[in-house]
Amino acid sequence: MQFKDYYQTLGVAKTASQEEIKSAFRKLARTHHPDMVKPKERPAAAERFKEINEAYEVLGDPEKRRQYDTLGADWQRGGTQPPPGWHQGASRRHPAGAGRGAEDFEFNFGGTGFSDFFEAFFGSGGRQANPFASGRAAGSSRGVDVEADLMVPLEEALHGARRKITFQRAGAKPQTYEVTIPAGVREGQRIRLGGQGEAGIHGGPAGDLYLNVRLAPHPDFQVDGADLNYEAELPPWRLVLGGEVAVPTMEGTAKLKIPPGSQPGQRFRLKGRGMPKTGGGRGDLYVVLSTAIPKTLTPKQAELWQALSEAE
Repeated sequence: MQFKDYYQTLGVAKTASQEEIKSAFRKLARTHHPDMVKPKERPAAAERFKEINEAYEVLGDPEKRRQYDTLGADWQRGGTQPPPGWHQGASRRHPAGAGRGAEDFEFNFGGTGFSDFFEAFFGSGGRQANPFASGRAAGSSRGVDVEADLMVPLEEALHGARRKITFQRAGAKPQTYEVTIPAGVREGQRIRLGGQGEAGIHGGPAGDLYLNVRLAPHPDFQVDGADLNYEAELPPWRLVLGGEVAVPTMEGTAKLKIPPGSQPGQRFRLKGRGMPKTGGGRGDLYVVLSTAIPKTLTPKQAELWQALSEAE
């Protein structure tokens, strides 16, 4: 299993702040988004986009980042095992009494959007749900349920999609499933493939395979149920003078009129531009205003700011 240098993926130093990591992710995600490149470049961009999302999934979460930094130190010392307390997603031992003895069963996945490295140390791949489930007949036992994480970009969550997932048990040939991702799927929602988990014992029924939805980070939007939030960073004079600005939506761009005298933190609603609702229709897109103070000024800009201050 190859170690993933997430800092290198995002092009940031190990001492980077969370804000610097977020900024690097947003820049790279916009550059390598499959919809932003030429058709012939899309397969390569899609792979790069997944790598960027995975890196931010870890480094953008302070706790995962701390664990990753601990692992990195062990790895550099030649260790190939995770530090104590980490779960190993690719392999699971059946507890005593589960009808399996002390065997190990390995599960490997493909097409989930996450690398083997991520699944092994941060994912839920191979986790057993209900390992003590009893069988229907005496002496039989139900196979354990198996879980894996499934990275779903917002575009797929908006429109729905079909994804090919490979699932391989230790010593067996890979199996491929075509999974339907429903429009409006939510973070944490589980997609069940009945009877596709571990085989039962002595005629017991097979367990199920569950795919846990993880919405891929988006460079522009934060998801809040069926609503989306977008932070529009505008120059101070735009808030003061008002005017029309272009804001991104899931389908392109929209024009938003900013009234004069708008304030940082003020929210504007674009109705029906969010994600699908459970009962039909769509949520809203909320544009939250923020402003960036220039770090450096040209002599002319400094003169104008000085004139403004003297006009108070």
